[in-house]
Amino acid sequence: MALVQARAVAEWLRARAGDAVELVEVTTTGDRLREQNPAAGGGRGVFVKQLDAALLDGRVDLCVHSAKDVPPEIPEGLCIAAFPARGDPRDALVAPCGWTLASMPEGARVGTGSPRRALQLLRRRPDVRVLPLRGNVDSRLARQAAGDFDALVLAAAGLERLGAAGAAAERIDSEVMVPAAGQGALAVETRADAAGLLALLAPLDDLPTAAAVLAERAVLAALGGGCSAPAGALAVAGVGTLRLTAMLGGIRSGRVRQVALACPLDSGTWGERSWLRAAAEALGRRAAAGLLAGGGEVLLREAGGWDG
Repeated sequence: MALVQARAVAEWLRARAGDAVELVEVTTTGDRLREQNPAAGGGRGVFVKQLDAALLDGRVDLCVHSAKDVPPEIPEGLCIAAFPARGDPRDALVAPCGWTLASMPEGARVGTGSPRRALQLLRRRPDVRVLPLRGNVDSRLARQAAGDFDALVLAAAGLERLGAAGAAAERIDSEVMVPAAGQGALAVETRADAAGLLALLAPLDDLPTAAAVLAERAVLAALGGGCSAPAGALAVAGVGTLRLTAMLGGIRSGRVRQVALACPLDSGTWGERSWLRAAAEALGRRAAAGLLAGGGEVLLREAGGWDG
């Protein structure tokens, strides 16, 4: 997946700069621990720490991440230069027999490695069996084909990028299953002082995507960027409005809180990225405050005991 995403940005650069673009493969902690609970390997950031180090020591000039893997706090000296136009942010139900979330039979075995997905799935279908599943997309699909699971929940955008979009029996409505913050989007990271590269990458930055992902990341930052509680957020920038839905779950209790907010975006907003960032991040902080109000802090304290 990482190579597919990096190649897409490399081709974009080649088409505009005309210079040779070299792909440098860096193995991250997250790559080595794909079959384990990410929390055991260092929590959030396990897919980006080594890449950040490669940027800071000059081994590479930019990194292409799945935006959902990038912690809210970026190391000093680095910045996200662009959020390219987003793919489908939704989660997808993969079921060879064509089941949907509503039509799955009682007791169906559903694989996921995400407590966020598990809690929201069980909220709608408490009668199914959620089983732990880790590994890359190919290995997950192979385990399903081998009969280990009746259905899987995976990111729709990931399936699309790997040419497996047809495996999705249903793309789950984001109000039913709020995606991970940044899901479906890419984040192109570089050094903050790389003026030439920042200018080159500027046209790759899709402002509606940037506004949405900045709001979603602000939710996580306000909840505590390193927390392992099941949390999700999805923002959509429309004509004159940025709308945000966010959720927070309790691993032990199974409780789920969800809020929906919006803020206006005037016609001049798109020409002022700093104003857009401030508006998006303020909306994200408001959503986090709504999740935590009335005892929501308890849900944060439940994190850490789920090894699904």
